[in-house]
Amino acid sequence: MTALLIAEHDNVTLKPATAQALAAALEMTDAVDILVAGSNSQSVAEQASRLAGVRGVYYADSPQLAQESPEVLASLVCSEAEGYSHILFVASSVGKSAMPRVAALLDVSPVSDIVAVKGPKTFVRGIYAGSLLATVEVSDPVVVATVRTTAFKAAGEGAEAPVEEVIAPDGYDGSRFVRFTEAKSDRPELVSARIVVAGGRGLIDEAGFKALEDFADSIGAAVGATRTAVDMGLCPNDWQVGQTGKMIAPDLYIGAGISGAIQHTAGIKDAKVVVAINNDPEAPIFEVADYGLVADGVQTLNQLREKIGTR
Repeated sequence: MTALLIAEHDNVTLKPATAQALAAALEMTDAVDILVAGSNSQSVAEQASRLAGVRGVYYADSPQLAQESPEVLASLVCSEAEGYSHILFVASSVGKSAMPRVAALLDVSPVSDIVAVKGPKTFVRGIYAGSLLATVEVSDPVVVATVRTTAFKAAGEGAEAPVEEVIAPDGYDGSRFVRFTEAKSDRPELVSARIVVAGGRGLIDEAGFKALEDFADSIGAAVGATRTAVDMGLCPNDWQVGQTGKMIAPDLYIGAGISGAIQHTAGIKDAKVVVAINNDPEAPIFEVADYGLVADGVQTLNQLREKIGTR
């Protein structure tokens, strides 16, 4: 069995999620090829070729692939799919858009958000917003799936796999790229951060989130939030953690003013240590927390920052 893994990158740097998805792929198959789809992406392909366990790397260049057009990406993947038993994507916005299209074109049933591998075609995935785990077995000849990369340890480096260019498909006229907006920050990236400090509507207002940011900056942490806080306009959308946001797996997660709705806790289930601060002792967040403190979130964050600043 051989897998084709679609790389996650920004046209410059290969993202760590690719190495994590590679580790999952190697549990399913004997060999893994990586496909890098982008624009001027040969350097990314060379980075992918150094990942341990990679048999070969292919890259395709197209302006629409640079802007992550799922239709063009799906067409490319299907054109290269012959001979592969598994076609795998990272469970990112790109993967979640392209994977179902590939499955439809190949006429197979897709598998989303794999969190564990039990066999070549037997997987564990979360259901009901991650509150339950289901073991599923694929009967189709080809497995088309996304991988929850936070559940897997990244593959190492040290390989020198061959790199080959493939022809990108024609463009897709049904949709067009309008603009790309990127939030720039000196803080660690939320998905890969070792420490994440997140806030919910219990922080009440922008002043509460300012206290959250100040505390996060004092310990070098990334900042996250619940969907409710985002919808209230207290913080930007790219901070959102949860089922409809980002899935994270930090060594330490601190949640302040977060009730613990299942949609949010689904995004932090792979965190090593969870600390919850909430003034409601009945908040569901305490059920998933390793450490809990019944207290006001803003006051606690300010006190912690002062304690850290005096050391």
